This record gives sequence, C-alpha cells and structure tokens, in this order.
Amino acid sequence: MVSQNESQHRDSEMTGTNQFDNTVALITGGSSGIGRKTAVAFGQQGANVVVAGRTTTEGDKTVRLIEDSGGSATFVKTDVTREDDVKQMVDHAISTYGRLDHAVNNAGNVGVPGPLAERTEDDWEYTMGVNLKGVWLSMKHEIPLLHESGGTIVNTASDFGHVGFEEFSLYVAAKHGVVGLTRAAALEVADQGIRVNAVSPGAVDTPMNRDRLGGSKAVQETFGPSHPLGRVGTPEEVADAIVWLSSEQSSFVTGQSLLVDGGYTAQ
Repeated sequence: MVSQNESQHRDSEMTGTNQFDNTVALITGGSSGIGRKTAVAFGQQGANVVVAGRTTTEGDKTVRLIEDSGGSATFVKTDVTREDDVKQMVDHAISTYGRLDHAVNNAGNVGVPGPLAERTEDDWEYTMGVNLKGVWLSMKHEIPLLHESGGTIVNTASDFGHVGFEEFSLYVAAKHGVVGLTRAAALEVADQGIRVNAVSPGAVDTPMNRDRLGGSKAVQETFGPSHPLGRVGTPEEVADAIVWLSSEQSSFVTGQSLLVDGGYTAQ
C-alpha cells in the first residue's frame, strides 16, 4: 500500500514540480550565513520566502539572490526580541503571500563568552534575548497561522544545546532551552498537524564566525580539529538539513534535534 506522502513524492517527480511550490517559508536571521543559505534553498525549490532580519541591506541582498534564481521573496526588518516586531513579521507574511507553511527560527548570536562568575545581567539578557526568547516569540505568533495549513517549524539550536562548554555557559543554557522548547512545542501542536524540530549545528564557517575569529582559515584552525570529520561545516550543509526537516521526506519526524556537527557530540 502506498502512503499519501509516498504518493505525493512520486507525483512530484512525475510532474517535475518542487514539493515547496506555492508554499510560504519564513526565515528569521535570513540576512546572512545559515539563514541566507536556507532562504535561497527554499526559494530554489519553489517556495515564496519571507526573509526576516535586522539589516535591510543584507536582507535585500538575500531577496535578490532568491529572485535571481527564479524565486519569489520579500524582506521584513525584524528584531525577534521585540514582540511587536515578531507580530509584524508574521502579519507581513500573510499580507504578502496569504499563508504560512514553513517557519525557520534561525536568528541567533554567540552571546558573551567568558567565565560564568564574570557575566552580568546585561550579558544574560543579550544572550537569552535572541537565542531563546526570540524562538519562543516567533513560535508563539507562527503556530496560529500554521494551524490553518499544518506546516513545519525548524528552530536553530546548536551542538552546545546537547553538551557543556567552558566559558560559553549562557549560550549553552540558551541553546539547551531551544532544544527543550522544541520538544515541548512539538507535543502541544502534534494534533494540529504541525511538526516542530530543531537543527543543532557544530562549528560552521559563517560570516559571524569569520568576523569573530579573523577569516575562514581561522575558523577551520580553531574548530576543525575538534570535529571527528576534521573540518567545520558549511552553511549549505545546515540549510540542507533544515529543508529536509521541513519536507515530506521527514513527515514522521517531530520533537527532535538533528545534530549536524561532524561527529562532535559522538565523542
């Protein structure tokens, strides 16, 4: 007996259409790095993409990349730590495209590294604001819209959401929180046909890491040896995992955190 998902996948192959055709995908932190590559990947596979981020110049650049590859996209300036901004973000998706099918809550930062006893309340608020509060606020406003069409949510956590790491205590706590929030939310909305998962990357050669460490070579030299595969990841590799978690190929997967970490947490 052929399942509905198998039938849809087979029909898509026969007609030459993409499974994300006529869907709408919202990507926070879509102005660079993993978020940009994810937005472009959705656009290339037929989705209408809402790119959310703090920087209009870089957000518009992501939109142009999607449009240049034949896709449709729009940018909305968003600070995910502010509920009014988040509500405006999802309202923009509806007013522009009329629906929401896939949400990728990717906005984040590395927080303020350093000894735990030396961190301040401001350090805590800065780290938790984007990495955890932003994910919660995004899901809060995305879920009611996804309820109308089923749909998927993928939150960007981290391998540090599964292990400890010295002098990154606030970031570790925030990303553990994202994993826990993902699991709890998945249980709440399963009966609405909504799947909620997380992707947990290891070290990735992103602009944020390059700026912090002084280029791609420095990122590789700093983090590559600690990964069993001997290198850091690429934004494209994480984007591929996010797209898979949003696709029919993962239709029986929810409440999970997919580690894309070159074997780091297997040690």
